[in-house]
Amino acid sequence: MDYRSIITIEPGKRGGKPCIRGLRVTVYDVLEYLASGMTQEEILKDFPYLTAEDIQACLRYAADRERHLLIANA
Repeated sequence: MDYRSIITIEPGKRGGKPCIRGLRVTVYDVLEYLASGMTQEEILKDFPYLTAEDIQACLRYAADRERHLLIANA
């Protein structure tokens, strides 16, 4: 999955944090919901403007960021 068409970074929005499709929902928000135990289905129900692909893009973005941090620290 190429998350770059879904995850956007705008300096004036949410402090420049990575957001989903220009919305005010950050990657961190979605990851925090998942980490707290919410299922993908619960997130989609609570935020009907999000898609399953948006959630997958957040996970892919986080995985790629982690991989880059590990490489930089090696």
